[in-house]
Amino acid sequence: MTTAPRPSRQMDGKGRTVRELLAGRKYSIDYYQREYKWQQKQLAELIDDLTAKFHESHEHGNERSAVADYGLYFLGSIIVDTEKRTRASRVWKERVQALAELGKDEDADGIKPWLRSQYAESIRERKRDAAPQDFDLIGTEFHRWVRDHETALGLTASEFARFIERDFAFYARWYERLRRAGETLTQGLECVHFNAQHNFTLQYPVLLAPLRVEDDETAALRKLRVVAAYLDILIHRRIWNGRAIDYSTMQYAMFLVMRDVRGRSAEELAAMLEDRLDPETAPDFAANGAFRLHGMNGRQIHRLLARMTDYVETRSGQASRYAEYAQRGKKGYEIEHVWADHPERHQDEFGHPSEFQEYRNRIGGLVLLPKSFNASYGDLPYAEKRGHYAGQNLLARSLHESAYDHNPGFKRFIAESGLPFRANAKFRKADLDARQALYQQLAERIWSPERLAQEAAS
Repeated sequence: MTTAPRPSRQMDGKGRTVRELLAGRKYSIDYYQREYKWQQKQLAELIDDLTAKFHESHEHGNERSAVADYGLYFLGSIIVDTEKRTRASRVWKERVQALAELGKDEDADGIKPWLRSQYAESIRERKRDAAPQDFDLIGTEFHRWVRDHETALGLTASEFARFIERDFAFYARWYERLRRAGETLTQGLECVHFNAQHNFTLQYPVLLAPLRVEDDETAALRKLRVVAAYLDILIHRRIWNGRAIDYSTMQYAMFLVMRDVRGRSAEELAAMLEDRLDPETAPDFAANGAFRLHGMNGRQIHRLLARMTDYVETRSGQASRYAEYAQRGKKGYEIEHVWADHPERHQDEFGHPSEFQEYRNRIGGLVLLPKSFNASYGDLPYAEKRGHYAGQNLLARSLHESAYDHNPGFKRFIAESGLPFRANAKFRKADLDARQALYQQLAERIWSPERLAQEAAS
């Protein structure tokens, strides 16, 4: 019985012209190459590149025969090792399909955070007519960026399979997990969900940046929890201080964070990121004692109140109901003003309706209640509706004496935290001021920088 000879495993790195490459051979296109077929834009780019390369050597009056001696244009590496090609194609197909299941364009969106997190060294300068750099180009044309940076990425013909099988597979899996954690509360990755609810898509390259392919599950999760907690704190500090958190505003700052945390350990991350939360450079909750609801931050304050309510209840021994409190709509919750919109009821403390409105909208005068409650009782004077608060969530119920009766979990939380909770038979201006201070202290506990070291040690 004879055995067919095994194909040679020797890698031939010799350069070839297109004519030589195609002479007497046929090639199949790997799945991961078919997925990103060229469109008119890529063809135009190739023609432009070829033209530019031609003009580097061409001089007026050259004979056509002189073209044979012109400089060559490198198209890229081609892997023709059957075994490696098959493995790489299978890995690519599996990961791209998993990413595509997340939603439209998620296959490409999963690749960009990986490349940015590990390889982007520059970003467009913040001045007019500045040229796009690594971070920007990966976001708009990552195929071309990879081709242009093959040498820097170490993408020799023998290493391209490794780039797919090890690096791409590792970061694509973690990106998929993070995206799913962004959609649904996941134990250990809760802050990823909280950040995603604020549509903070910049979190993904920042989260991936410290990860290394050598990290095991435990090490990777510790890093992710530290970075996600940092972003959670930063986002809510900015919201409290009326600062924007949109993509264009935060892009440059997040690039700097991403670049600085690249490859760091969990302990290094905790120390570095806590320094970045210094109140001198990142104003904390004490910087705005008059934080209030206005026309542009309703959704943000709703989620902030949901976090506060859930924190008080879980620290008092109750089960988490954050997902319920964060829900809006007919069957969800909405922001309830402790003071109904009747400035005439408060003329003894406010000389003008606008002054009353500014105070009424301060966060200390707000709670979350089911939409049905607000429709039924929201317009009543405080003295008439406070009794109805007794049957609601613990943060709202804390306005009523019943919250402190036969509730050892809540009383223990108050004693341990030192937070100045108290019932309010009346709710006048001074009471709202006290409630505002309570909410500020509550926010400082929930979004404390000390969490970073705790997550690193968890």
